[in-house]
Amino acid sequence: MTYYIAPYPYRRVRRWVHPEDYESCKDYALAVNVREENDEFILNAFVPGLKSDELNIHILDDVVTIEGEYKSEDKEYLMRELPQGSFRRTLHLSTPVDAEKADAKITEGVLNLRLPKAESARPKIIKITSK
Repeated sequence: MTYYIAPYPYRRVRRWVHPEDYESCKDYALAVNVREENDEFILNAFVPGLKSDELNIHILDDVVTIEGEYKSEDKEYLMRELPQGSFRRTLHLSTPVDAEKADAKITEGVLNLRLPKAESARPKIIKITSK
């Protein structure tokens, strides 16, 4: 089993250098779990309050991009920790993915994304015959 982690510890430094890029994002990064099984990747992410039509998922070869936006309310809060604003998360997987067979579901605020590996990336078993 392989886990893919792509932290970026310099996010705050980048925000200081280019503050205009972070006005709509509000520093929210979509947290995901990715695991690899024999012939597919399984991605899970918390997306509380979002519906299927509020998320966009793009797949190109081995790159998966998830985009969405949490609607912000103009109310006064004592404490505000729930996500707000737009987000975009791009993941680079180790092998190409078959985008035609990908399947995404949202169940109780959790995005479950199944990404089958492309046929060319699947291991082949070759039988050896003896004479």
